[in-house]
Amino acid sequence: MEILPAIDLRGGQCVRLRQGDYNQETVFGDPLEMARRFVAEGATRLHLVDLDGAKAGRPVNHEVVRSIVATAGIPCELGGGVRDEGAIRLLLETAGVDRVIVGTQALKQPDWFRAMVEKFPGQIALGIDARDSMVATEGWLDVSQTPAIELARQYVGLDIAAVIYTNIANDGMMQGIDAATIGDLVALARLGFPVIASGGVTTVDDVRKLAAAARDEPRLVGAIIGRALYEGTITVTSAVAAAK
Repeated sequence: MEILPAIDLRGGQCVRLRQGDYNQETVFGDPLEMARRFVAEGATRLHLVDLDGAKAGRPVNHEVVRSIVATAGIPCELGGGVRDEGAIRLLLETAGVDRVIVGTQALKQPDWFRAMVEKFPGQIALGIDARDSMVATEGWLDVSQTPAIELARQYVGLDIAAVIYTNIANDGMMQGIDAATIGDLVALARLGFPVIASGGVTTVDDVRKLAAAARDEPRLVGAIIGRALYEGTITVTSAVAAAK
């Protein structure tokens, strides 16, 4: 199971939000410095989020992203504000990420999302952010009436790079990963997608829980870790070791 350190970008800086709340922000400084640190500690892929982009509905921090990709020298995926084909091309071809994460538009424009996956096979990840297993959109500002599993089910059979599942109730709260979230992750993996867990991974024990689930369901392929790395309750090195 791969460990993906998260670098969330706002105003060109590396920040963390609590539960996606833009009013609960902590600034952690230079994202290039963070990228170098995570790679030195053993990261094999970075998870980048354009928080300004998520709010604006278009990529905003793509120049910083291009610098991170060049500095890191490992594959990087990016989400936040991807609403059209132009944004996908900009991020893949100019910023240099290897995967683009689409969330809101997969719920609101399913035909468009299918067309993009067919046009960019293996390069589009489906980002599902959920509260109480219901899909949240628009940078988590709205919670829909669509169950996460139903959103994913309509895309079974497409060449999706991964489903990235975030329980936003846990994200940035440093409370650990709960059994209900692991149940959701396993259910998504059983649809046939590679699944990456996001939100709530706080300690090595959380990584061990996910790794145990991944032994039974090998399509649970990764875990994104954010605030816990910045607060120091876990390191990339210890997470990678626990995932093995």
